[in-house]
Amino acid sequence: MPLRVVFDLEDKDLEYFKASMQRARKAAANASEDEIIGSALAMIEQVSTPAIPAFVQQRLERLSRLIEMLRDEEWPLAEEERGDILTALSYFADPEDIIPDNVPVLGYIDDAIMIELVVKELRHEIDAFEDFARFRAGELARKRDDKVSREDYLDHKRRDLQLRMRRRRSTMRRASKGATRPRFRLF
Repeated sequence: MPLRVVFDLEDKDLEYFKASMQRARKAAANASEDEIIGSALAMIEQVSTPAIPAFVQQRLERLSRLIEMLRDEEWPLAEEERGDILTALSYFADPEDIIPDNVPVLGYIDDAIMIELVVKELRHEIDAFEDFARFRAGELARKRDDKVSREDYLDHKRRDLQLRMRRRRSTMRRASKGATRPRFRLF
């Protein structure tokens, strides 16, 4: 019988995670994009075992999606957006995280929490990429007018989705500046 555990993180808890992210970012400052991605992939592979708790496996799939975003040649990202994703991945490339991963079940809780924070922070980027991936998959299956090439068609959709992503992020940033409680920004 599964057990559901729910808890709230206070601002001081979130600040601890933010500080951990900043430490990881500094540690990875001299690493290349390939090194950061490679380290994050190695962590995912190392952790992905049949014995891993389901709550961790679900979050690792989200982390893998970030790597897909960086590697997808049909989804080029602006420098700042790539930097945000690489910053997020740098935490998972760091073997020295908050709770040692070798502690059974609990060792991955900090990683799962950090993935949740990263996914929340990058939700507009992830949503746009997933919409593009669905659109691309559907485009390959449907017949279309030969006057428009696949590349032109995908380029148009990609630009629309990335514009939406940036507009949402901008709106969110403007709204947080006027809020009475500052928005938590991970990186």
